[in-house]
Parts: sequence; structure tokens; C-alpha cells
Amino acid sequence: MRVLTCGDAALLCEVGDLDDVLALADAVRGAGPAGVVDVVPAARTVLLVTAPDTDLDALGSAVRGLPLDRSTPVGDRATVDVPVVYDGADLDKVARLTGLGVDGVVRAHTAGTWRVAFGGFAPGFAYLVGGDERLRVPRRDEPRTEVPAGAVGLAGEFSGIYPRSSPGGWQLIGRTDVDLWNETRAEPALLRPGARVRFVRTSEPRRAPERDRNGSVAPRCGRRRLEVVATGALALVQDLGRPGNGAVGVGSSGAADRAALALANRLVANPPGAAGLEVTFGGLVVRAGPDLPAPLLVALTGAPAPADVDGTPVGHDALVAMRPGQVLRLARPPAGLRTYLAVRGGIDAAAVLGSRSTDVLSGVGPAPLAVGDAVPIGPEPAELPRVDVAPVPVPTGGVVTLRAVPGPRADWVVDPGALTRTVWTASTRSDRVGMRLDGEPLRRRDRGELPSEGMVRGAIQVPPGGEPVLFGADHPVTGGYPVVAVVLDADLDRAGQVRPGQQVRFRFVRPR
Repeated sequence: MRVLTCGDAALLCEVGDLDDVLALADAVRGAGPAGVVDVVPAARTVLLVTAPDTDLDALGSAVRGLPLDRSTPVGDRATVDVPVVYDGADLDKVARLTGLGVDGVVRAHTAGTWRVAFGGFAPGFAYLVGGDERLRVPRRDEPRTEVPAGAVGLAGEFSGIYPRSSPGGWQLIGRTDVDLWNETRAEPALLRPGARVRFVRTSEPRRAPERDRNGSVAPRCGRRRLEVVATGALALVQDLGRPGNGAVGVGSSGAADRAALALANRLVANPPGAAGLEVTFGGLVVRAGPDLPAPLLVALTGAPAPADVDGTPVGHDALVAMRPGQVLRLARPPAGLRTYLAVRGGIDAAAVLGSRSTDVLSGVGPAPLAVGDAVPIGPEPAELPRVDVAPVPVPTGGVVTLRAVPGPRADWVVDPGALTRTVWTASTRSDRVGMRLDGEPLRRRDRGELPSEGMVRGAIQVPPGGEPVLFGADHPVTGGYPVVAVVLDADLDRAGQVRPGQQVRFRFVRPR
């Protein structure tokens, strides 16, 4: 086993094969080492995501000492039967590539029992292994821009089922109607690591309509509410996220600037993790419910967007009262990117996997705010606010320097130090998934294809083109491009306020 540092809040454990991956993931979950908040198995690695300030050296030593039981498949040993209509767009191609013919492909796919190795790509998507080796085929040269929900595909040693419509490059051989992801179930993911899967040929399964990406913030709402008049570029419900679900393809998400949300909550005496609104580039207009039983107490933090209530200017990092029917407007901030609005009582949207955060990549959580939405506010906490104003530095509009730990895949580029010598520019294509960086591309070594492995917030990934991507709050759970460095957890909030066109520098440091 090789244990690689992945920033200052994660370790990447590299093992021999998928049996070792599943055995190690099971052993870590069973041991429950202090500080580990998520265990993410992948093709050849297990990512251990930790709470800040966890002793990574001690954790690495503990993991190396764990006994691994490779004798039997680990995890949930339930068997799931999946009915499939074998009429996929690539079935004839797979028949030619394998030399099996169409009927031979179907017989090989249904003959044995597959096993869920790990999740990723999308909530409910499972990488299945253990099938007939003759079915190993490469991904498509050109991925499709849209693969329908329920499509069954092959890629390399894996088979998988697309839980919802999305782009994809797997060879499609059939379709199914199984409900892979359902947030109303106690376990939303049907296929969890370690489960067994049998594919069963059928003629025409019932095609259930695809679920909406999200519901509205609140289909029904009481008197304590905010009414959305305008949303600006993007307004989302966010709290501090939902860590611990990487194995089923769900990232932690949460506020891009966690400290700003926590400060807004502290001002109105909410718990630090209460849900608030994250507003990108200002433009939000909300009205206090006209039938409120009492005024709402709110606070604005983060990017200092000029604000007013019924035309009267109000400050940031301070308490603001909104009487019934009053309207709060946010203009565009002169610096920074994201402004946070906390309301005493918190945003009372429906929680998914313990969090009210909206994940824009996976579609988990409430939908982005839309005009006409009624945003529910929870009951006021017992604690009373203790301060009226909390002066804090505003986000800079100049060059932002971010500290980063080299690795775990720094050896995949010719000159890792070039990352720190380049002044990068945040691209207009940046979002909550990742900050795309424009600048002199890094030169990658020709080392073939990196098997999919777990990703963390703050990872600096280098695609084949050489221009890095700094992963944000809604990053993918797994990825196949090398991560050459990871930004320190303490600097991620600052990264969340970098706006398109702003310059960024990196400075290498040792992990704590």
C-alpha cells in the first residue's frame, strides 16, 4: 500500500486491485479512525477525507496497520436483479469488437453476477465489476452529449447504468427501468459498494418517467417566508454540506465561502450550519412575507454587494430587520463573487442526506431559486443575537495567493513548480464545480490513462490540455485526470470568492 498526501485534509491510499480497494474501504469503516469523514473507494485507490487539523501522519500509520480480509466480497451482500432490454445504440459495435455477436454479448452480460466496486460520476451511478472478461471494450472516441436515463453500458472492465440523462462515453448495450436513485428512500442509492447485481434479459420494461432534477425550494410555505422577486445570476440554498456520501457518488457540496455563511448565521444567532442563501454576483431581490407574525432579522456577509431595504441602504456584516412586505435588494458587489444572506431561524428547505445544500453538479438538494418561489424560514432559535456589527476584511479584487500541498500526482507533469511560477486567470467558464485557470499550460508526461480515483475540494487537476482546474464545493466525487496539488482547507473560502477575470497564484507549502 502507498499512502499519498492529498492536501492537508485527505489521504489517498493506493492498493493493488479492486479486491484490495473494497477490503481496505471496509476495514477503515469498521475501524472508524478519528477524523475520517468520508471513505471513497475507486478503481485502485481509497480516498480518506478528514476533518481539518486531523493528524495525517498518525492516520496513515493506522491505515497501514489495518488487517485486510480479501477472502469474501465486502459491504452490502444483497443481490439486485436488473431487467434489461438489449437494444442499445452500441450493441452491434460491441458484438463486433468482442467477436461474440449480439446474442453472445447478451449471454455474457447476463451469465454471471456483477459486483458494485464504487460509486461516482452521478448520484446512484455504480461501477460494476466481475463480469465476463470478453466484454472489455474501450470507451467511445467521442462521448455522447446526452445519454438517456436507464441506459446500460460497458467501458473497460466495468458495466454501469446511467441514473439520469447526462453526457457519457460508455458503449450502450441496453436500457432498464430500475430506480437507481430515490431521495425518498432511507438509502437513496439502490446499488451500494459491495452489492451484487444480476442482469436479466427482458422484452420491454416499464419506462418510468425520469425524476425532476430538483423540486422547488418549498412547494408549501407558512407565514415565515421570503418571496423571490429576482434571483440575479444564481441564488442557491446552502449550508455546510453533506460529507460522508462519496461512495454512492454524492459530494459534500455546501457554501463556497463557509466562513462567510457561518458569520452570517452567528450574527442572527443561528447554529453555524444553518442554511442560508448564496448569491452569485448580486441581483437578488426578496420580499418579506406580507403576513409575517413579526419582522425577520437577517444578515449579509461575503462579497459586499450594495444593499437596501425599501430603498434605505443597509450594511454588510450587520443585523438588518425586515418588516412584513419589505423588499431587500442586492446590487453587484465591487469585489468578491458570492454574498450570503442568513435569516434568523434558517432556510427551512427539505434536507437530503442531512443537508439543505444545492449541488449543481449532481442535482441533489433544492433547485436554484426562481422568481415566485416562497422560501420557508424556520422557527427562531432560543439564543439571542449578541452583536450588531462584525467588521471583517472584504474579498480582494487583486491577485489572490492560495497555499497548496504538492501531489498526490505531481509526477504526472514535467515541471510541477511551473504551477507556482505562473500567474493564472480565472476563466469565465468557472462555476461551483471548478475554477478553470487560463495561463501557460502545464506539460503532462505521457503516462497513459490514470484509473478513476477520489477527488477533494481544492484539488488542482490537470486535463490533457494542460490548463488546470481548481475543484470547488460541487466537484465530482471521482476523476481520471491527475491532481498535481491541493489547496489548503483554510484557503478554500478565499478561493470561493475569486471572480472571473481575477488573477490567482499558488504557493507550495508542507502539509500540517
